[in-house]
Amino acid sequence: MPLTLQRADLIRSANFIDGQWSSTQATLDVTDPATGELITRVPDSGAAEAAAALLAAHQAFASWKKVPAKQRAAIIKRWNDLVMAHQDDLGKLISREQGKPLAEGKGEVAYAASYIEWFGEEATRLNGEVIPAHVTGRKVFALKEPIGVVAAITPWNFPAAMIARKIAPALAAGCTVVCKPAEDTPLTSLALVHLANEAGVPPGVLNIVTASREKTPEVVDLWLDDSRVRKITFTGSTAVGKHLARRSADTLKKLSLELGGNAPFIVFEDADLDAAVDGVMAAKFRNGGQTCVSPNRLFVHRKVQDAFAQKLCARVEALNVGPASDAASQIGPMINARAVEKIERHVQDAVAQGAQLLTGGVRLTALGPNYYAPTVLMGVDPSMACSCEETFGPVAAMAVFDDEATVVAQANDTPFGLAAYFYSQDVRRIWRVAEALETGIVGINEGALASEAAPFGGVKESGYGREGSTHGLDDYTHTKYVCQGQLD
Repeated sequence: MPLTLQRADLIRSANFIDGQWSSTQATLDVTDPATGELITRVPDSGAAEAAAALLAAHQAFASWKKVPAKQRAAIIKRWNDLVMAHQDDLGKLISREQGKPLAEGKGEVAYAASYIEWFGEEATRLNGEVIPAHVTGRKVFALKEPIGVVAAITPWNFPAAMIARKIAPALAAGCTVVCKPAEDTPLTSLALVHLANEAGVPPGVLNIVTASREKTPEVVDLWLDDSRVRKITFTGSTAVGKHLARRSADTLKKLSLELGGNAPFIVFEDADLDAAVDGVMAAKFRNGGQTCVSPNRLFVHRKVQDAFAQKLCARVEALNVGPASDAASQIGPMINARAVEKIERHVQDAVAQGAQLLTGGVRLTALGPNYYAPTVLMGVDPSMACSCEETFGPVAAMAVFDDEATVVAQANDTPFGLAAYFYSQDVRRIWRVAEALETGIVGINEGALASEAAPFGGVKESGYGREGSTHGLDDYTHTKYVCQGQLD
């Protein structure tokens, strides 16, 4: 099944600054993780390109913020229509540069479009407040205004969804944007910006520059140091998020940080085991486990551990691993060699410390350079690397527990707090555990949590701010208090 596009012009190999496509002398290779083959080359940008993008966004903000919300909404909705009209091509592009199976690539496009559509509709509902006056003769208002230029820094694992849920609310609120996509997957982001331009986003309102891992600090630090950038929105590692927060302090930028996770998945003794296995398959093995909300630690009650493990292994062993060009593929390649090396290190460390390897645990080199077999481990403990670090791969690492209080304490024993999942049929337990878990997202008898209408984000070292929902739109605004007197 060839991954050729109907619209070849969706593959862009240039920066988009002030409504124009522009190149640089230095370039960055974009390769197919399934084969290692070159797809195309994009600019390896630096401070000059970052500065040009920022200038364009700063100048465009003065006019864009004044565009009536209904007109902004119409442009954003046209963008949504174009994204969905090109769902097949965009899905193929995601699969080519990121590696996920084609069905998942197309599904991500629909997921990305749901955010564009949602925030296009919310643009006309960015309401302020009329506050009862504290004395006679006054009117008191609270107005929501766009915060200004937004710098969006997006990850490689969901190259369409992550840029959509950052840029769409920014445009809806009346902000302008400079964006730096991940070096591994810039093509999807460039294609989405191309379609936004077709939809009528004015020049300078949306700008994107690409850069290698080595030159990314040159781009991003310029935005961090410049007071004209009023907000940073970032999805990625906690270490980078902390750098962004520190570097933004001098200009007191607003930040939305969706950072690392170490999600627990708890299976209580009264759980519906078949439903719990379905939940693990949906949450753990989507995108090959390369998602920030993937369960990293599976806690299974001793009474049901063997039955659960047997059911889970049967499902995992039935997964088809292969490239997106194979329609039967359910697990694609990992994003790059570094990712495979980390997965391998975690599995080897767990086995060396006494964990039992139930299935998988090997590289699938016959398929290509970046494939790893879906894996199930049993007998994992908190000292193992796979319990302490985010594996970001198709590894289900199980630990056993005996009582509710202990497993909740173990689930919370991490500096991270993005997502958590648990399965139980006891209504009283459900509310006790949901309230006790220290995470921003909780899935109860459910492994698929994503929704454009729900607030997405974490607590502790998983970051702050929310994406999606009305809370996600508020994060692109500030509140202005207006008091008018002498009205009596």
